[in-house]
Amino acid sequence: MKQNTKLYETAAALLAPGKGILAADESDGTAGKRLQMVNLPNEPENRQDFREILFTAPGIEEYLSGVIMYDSSIRNTTDDGIPFADVLTARGIVPGIKVDLGTRELEGFKGEVVTQGLDNLAERFKEYYDLGARFAKWRMVVTIDEDETPTDEALVVNSIMMARYSQIAQAAGIVPIVEPEVIHTGDHSLEKAEKVTTRATQILFKTLIDYKVDMQGLILKSSMVLAGDKHPEQTPADAVANATIRTFHMSVPHDCAGIVFLSGGQTPERSTENLNAIAKLGEQPWPITFSFSRAIEEPMLKAWDGKKENEDKAKEVLLEVCKNNSKASLGQL
Repeated sequence: MKQNTKLYETAAALLAPGKGILAADESDGTAGKRLQMVNLPNEPENRQDFREILFTAPGIEEYLSGVIMYDSSIRNTTDDGIPFADVLTARGIVPGIKVDLGTRELEGFKGEVVTQGLDNLAERFKEYYDLGARFAKWRMVVTIDEDETPTDEALVVNSIMMARYSQIAQAAGIVPIVEPEVIHTGDHSLEKAEKVTTRATQILFKTLIDYKVDMQGLILKSSMVLAGDKHPEQTPADAVANATIRTFHMSVPHDCAGIVFLSGGQTPERSTENLNAIAKLGEQPWPITFSFSRAIEEPMLKAWDGKKENEDKAKEVLLEVCKNNSKASLGQL
């Protein structure tokens, strides 16, 4: 029970009112796509500069409770040689780590994938704990394609992988974030997105409970429920909010520690607007906040433009974006 108490404390810190989690856990390849936006080559020094701006911006600890890192960044340091995890911890920001190893095709299921990464996970968690990580993230991919996809079978096998990851994380003293990402790409309607998100989340939590994962030491990272990006009617914020909260009430146990949102291909502005609309629906059985990646990083990258002389401006923009999302998480925009 002592270990669980520590998990609960970490989860509560991550879900502190008015704060959210920065998902800076892009793989080295995806980080290269971010750097492309500012015409920088995908080299270790440029990835390090990008992350150092994110992690050292003055004042972000007022609005960020945690940062999810990638393997290469949790091992990295500032220009002064201070480990990134130590920089965050010293500011009261909890370091986290992405531990899944991506997806591969699920044989026999056209267009569906299964997440990899359970091999040696206990040993990896021990090392990550020693490096400062106190929470982790594992993502499963849910694609909507006509009537057949996703299949329950694909949702079940991914949920079992997610449950096993969660068991190993909690045994290591690390809070698991479970992320069933319903992909925004497609021409599906809001109604279809709600149906699929509800079903995926129900199957996931049934599996987590069957495998005796401690709900009070676990956080759900969910997509917002909205029509596909190619659907002729793009969902207004109030409809997103109502569909999303309905989904949670149909699928998330009340003893789950809390819920955070991914931005999932939305623009930074739309992510914040939808978050604000959800918060305006009032108190829910769980704390709800944000865990954005591109929606936080993109404005900062544009301000930085890959130039040393723009670093202070980039940090100011980052702080402003975090502050706006903090207000949105409280319904104050």
